[in-house]
Amino acid sequence: MRIERVTEPAAVAAGADLYDDLPRPDAVARFLADPHHHLLYAYDGDTDGDTDDTGGGARVVGMISGVETTHPDKGTEMFLYELSVAEDARRRGVATALVGALAALARERGCYGMWVGTEPDNVAALATYRRAGGQDEAPFVALTWDLSGP
Repeated sequence: MRIERVTEPAAVAAGADLYDDLPRPDAVARFLADPHHHLLYAYDGDTDGDTDDTGGGARVVGMISGVETTHPDKGTEMFLYELSVAEDARRRGVATALVGALAALARERGCYGMWVGTEPDNVAALATYRRAGGQDEAPFVALTWDLSGP
C-alpha cells in the first residue's frame, strides 16, 4: 500500500466508488484548487513507487479528505472531513494509515491540531480514530443547516 496526495481531477475519478455519491466535476475542481483542501488516496497492488498522481495502475482502496480551518485567536487546525475504505480492504490498517498521513500533513502545514466528528454508534470509525491516536473530547452537539432549498 502507498498513500499519495491527489491533485488532478482525473485521479479523483479512480476512487469514485469510495464516495457517497459520484464526484461532481465542479466540486472536484473547486476542492483541488484550494490549497487548504487535502485529498489523499491509499493504493494497493502496484507498489512500484509511481508518483504520477494517477495511481500507476494500482487500485484505490481508501481515501481521506481534510480541510484546514483558521480562526484569529486559535490558529489553524485540520478538520478530517471524510474517510472511506473499500470493503474488501478493511481491517488491514488502511484507515489508520490514512489518518496518520493526514495528521503528518497537518503537522507539515503548521496545524496545531486535528479533529473529526462521527456518530456515537459508529463503532468502526471510533476504533479507527482512537487507534490512530485520536482522543475523546467532551461531548458536543452538532447542528446543521440545509442550504440546498429555498
